[in-house]
Amino acid sequence: MIRAVLDTNVLISALLFTGPPSRLVPAWQAARLRPVVSGAILDEYLRVLAYPKFELTASEIRALLEEEVLPFVETVRVKPAPIKQLRDPDDAKFVACALTAGVRWLVSGDADLLTLGRVESVEIVPVTAFLQQLKRRP
Repeated sequence: MIRAVLDTNVLISALLFTGPPSRLVPAWQAARLRPVVSGAILDEYLRVLAYPKFELTASEIRALLEEEVLPFVETVRVKPAPIKQLRDPDDAKFVACALTAGVRWLVSGDADLLTLGRVESVEIVPVTAFLQQLKRRP
């Protein structure tokens, strides 16, 4: 099983839209992928799912998280640490979670993160590259 941190844009796209990110949902449901999250990441997932543009009710958001996300994730407690290379300080929660959990992959569609490519042992990759990694593993 591959453990990875999923940036908010990746998780929201996986849950709400068709396209490459949606292929992550069956991967985590089949235990081929274990998304790793922190409290701060879960808070952001909740906040973004509540955006008016998604037109989701509070009960729909709760059901999505309780049925499609929470049963499949690993939660870690992260000690906030400044990550100097980041252009957007809001991205620090994803990198810190990945480093704390010791995962190899941070999957993102965020150009600010993707331009880094790597922070210490964590590779920052777009969904399509990550899906190739999942394909290589039985």
